Amino acid sequence: MNWRSVTLVAATIALLFTGCSRLFWELEPEVSAKAEAVLREGLHGDEFWPSMHAAEALTIAGFGAEVRSVLEPKLALEQDDQRRCGLARELVRAGDENRAEVMIDILVGDDLHGHVHAAESLFKVGWPGEAAPVRDAFDQNENTILRLMAAAALAKHSYADDRAAALVFLRETMMSAEEPDNFRIAAWVLARTGDSSDVARIRARLPGTDDERVRSFLDHASAVLGDPEGRTALQSNLNSSNSAIRTYAATFAGEAAVFEATSQLIQLLDDENLDTRIRAAQALFTLRKISSL
Repeated sequence: MNWRSVTLVAATIALLFTGCSRLFWELEPEVSAKAEAVLREGLHGDEFWPSMHAAEALTIAGFGAEVRSVLEPKLALEQDDQRRCGLARELVRAGDENRAEVMIDILVGDDLHGHVHAAESLFKVGWPGEAAPVRDAFDQNENTILRLMAAAALAKHSYADDRAAALVFLRETMMSAEEPDNFRIAAWVLARTGDSSDVARIRARLPGTDDERVRSFLDHASAVLGDPEGRTALQSNLNSSNSAIRTYAATFAGEAAVFEATSQLIQLLDDENLDTRIRAAQALFTLRKISSL
């Protein structure tokens, strides 16, 4: 399977699990135009990470060449390793697979500043290259977040042994980690690399978890894996008074194939928060792509 297809296949599987009909779903031309305008505003705006999210969404919408033309000169000038990871990641997503070497070089470099972002970025886009540098990051025990992100990248890789070891670690973290951020990240990764058996692991962490942000990740991850309770919570979170929660929900709505949230996502194109608008547009284009499969 082409590594870029993993998320769309997972979303389609989630749709089949829930039995939600996508018959006759379409993105109206005026909505598509509005979503594109939101994304171009984000891509050319001053907020760096929202601009990367806009680049991701524009690639999903079919504008990879436009994304490359904007980001290539920025990568040549950028000095911050975390931002370089973001730029390289979106260039890879937009079709320039050679830029994965930028992320690998940062991962193995002496400056710790970009290590986690490099592993996370490799996970987000997948990459067909040498796994040894990521394996080394997974084998270390000094930085748990780096190990989780390396496991995430390996769980998407083509080597079966690496995938198996990574999934064991992610599932163990999901079940036994004491630090909420650790099992939050594990849930986020398993949503994209796991299967329906992970729903029980993820939802088992909800009791006793009071942090709204962590709970949203657990609900949204289970939604992507086909859990009806998670889908209900995700749709509710699209109306949250917390802009971060709305943004997270919009991010996952496309991947979870929540077609029934279309009207909410269209409303979020006018949200006061730029990143929420961007993620709503991304979800709509992701739903369009799934509906065409």
